[in-house]
Amino acid sequence: MIVSNWLSRIPAVKQELGLSVSALGVALLGSSVGALVAMALISRVIARVGSARVTRWSTFAFCAVLPLPALARGPMTLTLFLVVYGAMAGCMEVAMNTQAVDVERRYARPMMVGFHALFSMGGMAGAGIGGVAASLGIAPRVHLPVAAIVLATAAIFATRSLLIEEKEPQAGLLVGHWSFRPILGLAAIAFCILLGEGAMADWSAVYLNRFTGQGVAAAGYSVFSLTMAAGRLSGDWLRARVGSVLMVRAGSALAAIGLGSALVAGGLIPALIGFACAGAGWASIFPIVSGAAGHKSVAQPEAGVAAVSATGFFAFLVGPPLIGFIAQAWTLRTGLAVVVLLSALASTMAGVVRSADAGLKAG
Repeated sequence: MIVSNWLSRIPAVKQELGLSVSALGVALLGSSVGALVAMALISRVIARVGSARVTRWSTFAFCAVLPLPALARGPMTLTLFLVVYGAMAGCMEVAMNTQAVDVERRYARPMMVGFHALFSMGGMAGAGIGGVAASLGIAPRVHLPVAAIVLATAAIFATRSLLIEEKEPQAGLLVGHWSFRPILGLAAIAFCILLGEGAMADWSAVYLNRFTGQGVAAAGYSVFSLTMAAGRLSGDWLRARVGSVLMVRAGSALAAIGLGSALVAGGLIPALIGFACAGAGWASIFPIVSGAAGHKSVAQPEAGVAAVSATGFFAFLVGPPLIGFIAQAWTLRTGLAVVVLLSALASTMAGVVRSADAGLKAG
């Protein structure tokens, strides 16, 4: 909800500051830079004091910085504020996913996909709130501070029940002693899937616009998002019955076959079906991969989660421009075919997520 309240007000901030599209793009890049740097560094802090403590303070810190973009007075201050905003988002991302790994391990049953389903639901709720605020003409400098206060108040109650790890904080532990090699395959799957998600976010409407008007074209990402949310709501139930490996293999294959067939067939209806298949197929994969990274890095789950999160986030950022370059050189259909190939590649690597089921009950 923190993220989507801000995203819903980007047009208003752009208008208030009189920013060009390019200036806004540079400013928004600031949040990405801040998030990537924070993801690379925060695992050291989590290793020392535990995921519960870092989740708690990063949640309140993220709420505190939510109003900053609305207080910007120009492109430079907006960029700087978004670097801070992105850094807090990155800290919370790694900390709460590490906490989720600890909770899942304690309960000994699949839970990670359900946590990510709540992220999707919060995103839709926050976007709805932002849309109402925009339609009522409420300025971002009023809306975002109020949203921050409400969410911080809710966080007071939510963070009381976090799991405090039984292990003692490891003051002498350095992330530099941790090896990336054991989770290289997991990071590769995260890259393949998150690149596809980024492509759907930025290019689904553009692709559909070839077959219909802009209003209907916007439905492409809505269909993708709805099937992804539905897939995440049922993901843990399915995972408990068929296992993580089959979930990732079948989900990636569904996305590859559905989207690939849609690109071959062309047309509005096949494209919508293809986007629906992609949303449903990818729904559980990144949560499972994040959990597998935490379970595989038993001594330092925060390092595994941070590495996979940063790799996936990087793919989400570079995917849309990559698709654009390919589309410029050939066609958008060719660019989206890259997404199909990467999803198929992820399906062949599904065996590396076996560690996600370590210590979990089958039913």
